[in-house]
Amino acid sequence: MPDSVAADVLRVAVGVVQRSDGQVLVAERHERRHQGGRLEFPGGKCDPGESARDALRRELREEIGIEVTASEPLIRVRHDYHDRRVELETFLVTAWRGEPGGAEGQAIHWADPAQLTADRFPAANRPILATLNRPALCLITPDIDAVSAADELLSGLDQAMATWSVGLVQIRRRDRGSSAWRDLVFAAAERCTARGIRLMVNGTPELLEGLPEEVGLHLPAAVHRSISSRPVAVDRLLSCACHDATEIANAERIEADQALIGPVLPTGTHPGAPTLGWNGLARLAARTTLPVYALGGLEVSDLVRARDAGAIGVAGIRGFWPGTETV
Repeated sequence: MPDSVAADVLRVAVGVVQRSDGQVLVAERHERRHQGGRLEFPGGKCDPGESARDALRRELREEIGIEVTASEPLIRVRHDYHDRRVELETFLVTAWRGEPGGAEGQAIHWADPAQLTADRFPAANRPILATLNRPALCLITPDIDAVSAADELLSGLDQAMATWSVGLVQIRRRDRGSSAWRDLVFAAAERCTARGIRLMVNGTPELLEGLPEEVGLHLPAAVHRSISSRPVAVDRLLSCACHDATEIANAERIEADQALIGPVLPTGTHPGAPTLGWNGLARLAARTTLPVYALGGLEVSDLVRARDAGAIGVAGIRGFWPGTETV
């Protein structure tokens, strides 16, 4: 599990209050407060010795006048504002008694999460927004030596997307750039687009030439380390593989949209390679406000633990692919 909270870290319980239509409650921070004028999700500081869930109930009662009756952990966010360090333990609140109102005089309103932009929120809130708006599961396709036939890979892709509710797919194949690879990408893009799923190809920027506009790019660490600015248009998804703080800093410098951080656990594809563990993932996730996916030896069932470490989702191959064992 992630490291215990240091004494100088401000512990905060946050409630994402969500109606059945998907809209969430947001409030405007008083100008006199830290990060005043920005939007926020309701919540507040945990008292010494108080659990985050108890603090959530107390704060939402005091702040917006509701009694929480159903909630579940969403994501734990650690962030350093330079003048203070915070840890936000965030809950998705789906049932309550009472009508929400600004009990402390703050303006509140309901909003579609997809219409909320990160620049309106304090930096520590941005992973919360990403958790609401981005898919939780990223499927990485097996390499050509594991699944060589295109028809077999596309069939497995269909099955994985249906079984796991995958929302993001990365094609990672050693034959990238070949005519067979391009045919495969076009076929996969058609399937993904029909399901509203984002598709990325793993490799270098020139691979995108001639591909459908909705196809994004995932840069291996060795590739993005040599890039100094964003290599694709802003409307294409740009993802980066990261293993350490230096690579995370470079992903931010080239304005990546997300980072895949790993390996968290041992994998069959890289036996004996060093791993981050959950604590290492938490430390790296705390260094960035980029949406983070945990990668390496993970299954769908690891999503809760990944979010407790600050990732918005999990990515994997064997843990997601039909007929393969988890590694």
